[in-house]
Amino acid sequence: QLQLVESGGGLVQPGGSLTLSCVASGSTLEYYAIGWFRQAPGKGREWVSCISSSGGITNYADSVKGRFTISRDTDKSTVYLQMTSLRPEDTADYYCSATSKYTSRWWASTSYEFWGQGTQVTVSS
Repeated sequence: QLQLVESGGGLVQPGGSLTLSCVASGSTLEYYAIGWFRQAPGKGREWVSCISSSGGITNYADSVKGRFTISRDTDKSTVYLQMTSLRPEDTADYYCSATSKYTSRWWASTSYEFWGQGTQVTVSS
């Protein structure tokens, strides 16, 4: 059973940067595509980014394109989400998720089988 643990969240000023980590255990990360989602207070879960199992394909929501970068280090069983030029509207709980199955709906939370507990990001002055 794959387990995911996020870290790296915190309080940052607008324009600042954070890097979130998602560490996998219990199975080999190279078999899984990884998605990052976020959920702001009072809102639904929003897809942010995803990376294929090989790392060769990445996708981003329009709201973060050009500011966030997803990457993976299979040797460390870790997926990263580098966030720059952060805005107050990026404030949310961020979750990583994983699927071992092919999906064309990589933006849908229902496509992912495994989820972490989340890490909180607050962008405020």
